[in-house]
Amino acid sequence: MKDSIRQHLEKLADRYEEVGRLLASPDLEGGSAEFRDLSVEYARLQPLAERLRAYRTFERDLAAAREMLEDEDLAMRALGAEEQDRLTAAMSAAEDGLHALLLPQDPSDQRNIFLEIRAGTGGDEAALFAGDLFRMYARYAESKGFGVEILSESPGEHGGYKEIISRIVGRGAFSRLKFESGVHRVQRVPTTEAQGRIHTSTCTVAILPEFDQIADVTLNPADLRIDTYRSSGAGGQHVNKTDSAVRITHLPTGIVVECQDERSQHKNRARAMSLLQARLLAAEQEKQQSAQARSRRLQVGTGDRSERIRTYNFPQGRVTDHRINLTLYKLPQLMSGELDELLDALAHEHQAELLAEIEA
Repeated sequence: MKDSIRQHLEKLADRYEEVGRLLASPDLEGGSAEFRDLSVEYARLQPLAERLRAYRTFERDLAAAREMLEDEDLAMRALGAEEQDRLTAAMSAAEDGLHALLLPQDPSDQRNIFLEIRAGTGGDEAALFAGDLFRMYARYAESKGFGVEILSESPGEHGGYKEIISRIVGRGAFSRLKFESGVHRVQRVPTTEAQGRIHTSTCTVAILPEFDQIADVTLNPADLRIDTYRSSGAGGQHVNKTDSAVRITHLPTGIVVECQDERSQHKNRARAMSLLQARLLAAEQEKQQSAQARSRRLQVGTGDRSERIRTYNFPQGRVTDHRINLTLYKLPQLMSGELDELLDALAHEHQAELLAEIEA
């Protein structure tokens, strides 16, 4: 463990002990604001202090095991070597756990998300790739037990989607998929290509956390134009014969959202307002973090769509994430929704960046 990280951990552990003494003080009034604040801080620091205590125990035991390696008795040396291997692995796991506890928590990590996919350059092939990406994310979501709801879609002329907006419902959905925002590039031979030439097309993906209350963003009713219309999608006679679909235009920014999935106009309006809120918050966050985001490879939480983040090369069966220079020759598995290896690598890189900031 690096000295700077260790020193930071020791300071937090000392603070944990100090808060414990303060809470035990007879001068502190139970139920007071100070008591509540100290109780919250104590609960937050407790897991870190306990893990650090275990890490110290592993360190002492490892030192003892290394002493056994110097013993004249062959059996003791063998036991020392076995203990050294076990304790080294245990310390590594404990260190990872401590690092995770040090990192600031993203308040949106446990939220549902809005997944927006739009075809970019490439015409019909881009629309087909947008369909492939949606199926990839939908299969991944289903493998995690998340629900997937299509809010609006604009089909491509030969399949796929010019645009598709969906809602993924599940605790931790944002934490798993928040690094997917950006430009995704595909290289393959389109089904319409007669001469077998490889074409390059792109799609834009945006991941937006869903917020619980519209109050998170002040929406002036005068800034909204709300239109209702008949849904063009599937859903039975009721959906197609009533003005249940809703389109909301935010006049100051020109942002337009729509929802036509639900049978109820009221539910569609609520979904559309929630999506509008998420887009406005993402735009404000991007504005505030743009300077910082330019220096970070993952473009975390900014929704930045100007940079190509990943290439899917079908002839070579590989996927390359350009932010972390990771190439996996598992394209079929990834496109079928097996994304954990890739998403875990992105999360690990993000943690490394945050730890570097703590060390600085």
